[in-house]
Amino acid sequence: MPANALFRAEDLRFDVDIDPLIESLRQVLPDQGLIVHEQGLRAYECDGLAPYKQLPRLVVVPETVEQVQTVLRLCYDAGVPVVTRGSGTSLSGGSLPHPQGVLLAMGKFNRIREIDRHRRIARVEPGVRNLTITEAAAPYGLYYAPDPSSQIACSIGGNVGENAGGVHCLKYGLTVHNVLALKVITMEGEITTIGSEALDSPGLDLLALMHGSEGMLGVIVEVTVKLLPNPLTKQVLMASFADVGSGGQAVAGLIARGIIPGGLEMMDGAAIQAAEDFVHAGYDTDAAAILICELDGSEAEVADQIKAVDECLRDHGATRIQLAADDQEKARFWAGRKAAFPAVGRISPDYYCMDGTIPRKQLAYVLQRISEISAAQALETVNVFHAGDGNLHPLILFDGNQPGQLEAAERVGSAILQLCVEVGGTVTGEHGVGVEKINEMCVQFASAEIEQFHGIKAAFDEKGLLNPGKAIPTLNRCAEFGHLHVHNGELPHPELERL
Repeated sequence: MPANALFRAEDLRFDVDIDPLIESLRQVLPDQGLIVHEQGLRAYECDGLAPYKQLPRLVVVPETVEQVQTVLRLCYDAGVPVVTRGSGTSLSGGSLPHPQGVLLAMGKFNRIREIDRHRRIARVEPGVRNLTITEAAAPYGLYYAPDPSSQIACSIGGNVGENAGGVHCLKYGLTVHNVLALKVITMEGEITTIGSEALDSPGLDLLALMHGSEGMLGVIVEVTVKLLPNPLTKQVLMASFADVGSGGQAVAGLIARGIIPGGLEMMDGAAIQAAEDFVHAGYDTDAAAILICELDGSEAEVADQIKAVDECLRDHGATRIQLAADDQEKARFWAGRKAAFPAVGRISPDYYCMDGTIPRKQLAYVLQRISEISAAQALETVNVFHAGDGNLHPLILFDGNQPGQLEAAERVGSAILQLCVEVGGTVTGEHGVGVEKINEMCVQFASAEIEQFHGIKAAFDEKGLLNPGKAIPTLNRCAEFGHLHVHNGELPHPELERL
């Protein structure tokens, strides 16, 4: 996608002389901590949303908190925008560089500062990988609950920025529910602690505000997370369904009975086949949908829940129910789900991973509409989702080498997001808005709400230098998109109507 389609005129107002800034940065950064040549910049031109590319003006790679503070102060004084990047796994273009700005790469902030088994907390730097926290806590019988599919690569700082979830977020919550405190540096270079190691802290809930703020309010340099004790026992069931609607109704039935599984995931037929071919997880490839349900707790509690879940699944038309026989089979059941994205990558030259959330009761209707919307653009969509909380991840298959197919995939994605809003959901569950969904934010929120978002942004970052052009649309953008005046839930849907 051309760069001028990503950043609008109001995002490109930072017309400054970058050379004096470069010379100042050379004096405070370590060797190889400043990248200015195109060959080095290319490594940072995109994140996990690979079709969207943009070279930064320069990249800085600090190693200490003091260096981060100095970099931000220099950029603030010079009026140069800053985009913070962790592992670069964002699927919404959240860490896409600004063409006139500095990319602040936090990859060297990868140390675990403390594991306190008695208080069940970990203090870590933002570049620590999600999975690394659980690996470090494992000797103490503890783990970190949020587990995005990219947990082997994604950083905890990025998880906070996007408020990431994962397979086990239904029972144990998103990132925001598992973080106690943040150390944050403002654009002016001031360091502050938000939250505390206690279960709560006084004043406004700024800790929650930082989660999902996509690097627009400050730069995180330390995260204090909760650790949980490993469950006494776990059991995994896998149920097959002849149609996706029955699987969706089974999910609603489980929740209605007061059963909150540790994980509750669904895959449609195309995803089942792709994952089975890739991982050989033992999936029922004749099923139109499978539901993977993990139960944890004491042995007696899990035994009772297995009976209740089995009964509920059969009541809702499950054609086959498998109970994992041992730890190896449990791991295989989950391996297919965890590998669903790369599995789909084997069957299509490209795919566009969407992220929206809907009420569980709308699942069957929304999946049918997704199929119709995709077919109208001559594309196919594979569906993998966190069924328990209605967080959908449709994978829109396309071939970027074929003229017009990327644009068709983008149209399908936009229509899916608008559909999520139409049925009472949201345009994002855990991937954030970034540049990918910024137009659809105009559908989700009225102009008065968007103005409030800009007010909050200005309170933290008065010059608008942190990650500009992301997450919050301008009113001009919304007017051009056709959604400036949205009131009382009466939403026009030009994409839906056209498709």
